[in-house]
Amino acid sequence: MSTAPTPTATTRPSSARQRLLDAATELFYGEGIHSVGVDRIIEAAGVTRATMYKQFEGKEGLVLAYLRGEDDQLRGLFDAAGAASDDPDVLLELVIEGIAEDIRLRHTRGCPFINAAAEYPDEGPVRDLIAEHREWFRSTLEHLATTAGLDDPAGLAASLVLLRDAALVGGYLDGQDRVAPAFARTARGVISSHRP
Repeated sequence: MSTAPTPTATTRPSSARQRLLDAATELFYGEGIHSVGVDRIIEAAGVTRATMYKQFEGKEGLVLAYLRGEDDQLRGLFDAAGAASDDPDVLLELVIEGIAEDIRLRHTRGCPFINAAAEYPDEGPVRDLIAEHREWFRSTLEHLATTAGLDDPAGLAASLVLLRDAALVGGYLDGQDRVAPAFARTARGVISSHRP
């Protein structure tokens, strides 16, 4: 599994940068990227406009940092599973449980990448980052399925990506408490169907 870099004393973001990113993450995810202006983010973060542009060189830079943070969060879920066990079957179960918990507790307004893709329909840095994230997620699931000796690892990975997409959107529409267990149950069934 790939590991996202852990902040150290030399790489830890500045306080102003982190406040901007925290404010942007909350506002972008809660209200949509295009509906939130830079002034709202600056006000919520309690920084100056000059600080904002020094840290992110514009709104698109802040959008990219927000999505990288979301990517890091999912990679962290895989890293935590890998730290708990090296048994591929256990890892798959931990990933399913982690995604179900994420649906229930953190991503209650849909998938941040799907939401961002809807707001950025054209090619560009945002869509490139979304594509990179999705390819990492799919290939990591495929690697886990291969390591577990499951049939058609690529097909299984594609199914699990689709299930997570549907669960994040469905959780927003139908309620996380209904959708998260349905996701976990369905994902386990899909995995079982790929056992030799």
